Amino acid sequence: MRWPRCASSWASGWASGGARRVITAAAIAAITIGGTFGAQTNQQHVRRLDALGVTLLAVVCAALVLRRRNPPAMLLIVAVSVCAYFGIGYPWGPVFLPLTIALGGAVLAGYRSLAWISSAVIYVFIVWGGFYLGGRGRPPGLASAFEVAAWPLLILIGAEVVRSGRERALSAARGREELSRRRESEERLRIAQELHDVLAHNISLISVQAGVALHLMDERPDQATDQARTALTAIRQASKEALGELRSVLGLLRSSASEHAPLSPVPGMAQLGDLTSRASAAGLNVRTEIAGDERPLPADTDLAAYRIVQEALTNVIRHAGATSVTVRVSYDDASLGVEVEDNGHGAPGWPRGPSARGGATPVGGAAAAHSTGGGSVGGAGSRGTGGATDMGGNGIAGMRERARLLGGELTARPLSGKGFLVRARLPVRRGAAHMTAEAQT
Repeated sequence: MRWPRCASSWASGWASGGARRVITAAAIAAITIGGTFGAQTNQQHVRRLDALGVTLLAVVCAALVLRRRNPPAMLLIVAVSVCAYFGIGYPWGPVFLPLTIALGGAVLAGYRSLAWISSAVIYVFIVWGGFYLGGRGRPPGLASAFEVAAWPLLILIGAEVVRSGRERALSAARGREELSRRRESEERLRIAQELHDVLAHNISLISVQAGVALHLMDERPDQATDQARTALTAIRQASKEALGELRSVLGLLRSSASEHAPLSPVPGMAQLGDLTSRASAAGLNVRTEIAGDERPLPADTDLAAYRIVQEALTNVIRHAGATSVTVRVSYDDASLGVEVEDNGHGAPGWPRGPSARGGATPVGGAAAAHSTGGGSVGGAGSRGTGGATDMGGNGIAGMRERARLLGGELTARPLSGKGFLVRARLPVRRGAAHMTAEAQT
């Protein structure tokens, strides 16, 4: 005979949890009832344990089965049964064992007020119930009353301490889990930003060179062979470098932080010449100016500066309609400065002159001309659709976010006459720079 799946699942769950609780309650009942028979021999002025007393003790122990499923019901059953037991005048004994488990379990389950109220009522019945209700013995003295009061207080305070420790441990575990999720989210955003910068730059170069080749084939077929070869060579180089950087970024997804670093080198300012040469191949007249003593940079600053220059050049190629661009790099003791200035038309929606010097990034169409978020990858006249306020690593917003994460700043604004300027200042930690230099050697 086959049981339905739900029935078999319930049966297995009961066998693993319910049966264990029943066996535990039966063992406690045996200890409680058997111990009470032995304890009553040394007690006078009490009612001897009979069938009713055994039944009350059995009910107290049986209620412990509900300790996890329904703590309030368990505590109420135990409290009523124990009050009746002592109110009738039955002897003291191991009945305090299931009572301790019930009170402590209720506190740990979160029913603190119910546990404290129940313990107060039970205390009254334990101390005075046998004399005033059962008519047995003599009224207890003040010292005896205080001695009995110490027992529930120790149980409840101990349970409160355990409960507080559990809550702190649970809160710490939740904090660690939230921190882990935040770190994973930040890592995903960083990788998405890397992918955007790698693909946007190289695909823009490929698009420009492909457009040049097609234009020559249509307009100047007699000159198409040599010029097309040059364009296709630039396309091949850009695609090769894009695949290399893409392989490096994807390597981060395949390996955890404890594993080896990706085999492909992380780009930095040492590759600035390759970056500007690719922009020159796209038809720009690129001039590089270096101020200060060049030196190894911390890996995060090195990568951020490279990506900012890369993104700024990508924007110039795609949107600015410029013929020349100047890349300036300045090395200071505590910071690194990069500037990318072009002579293009910039963005029609940007204000020019003194009002534009705040470095604010407009939204909508005004920002689109210098943002690479969304949109098709076309020639110099194409427009991105993503606003610069988007924080997904797109355009000016992505560059500003890179600078902000390092404690630096970035401004982007049109020039008073013609052109556009992107300027960033990134802090340099000298200790980290020395560590980077040693790692490279």
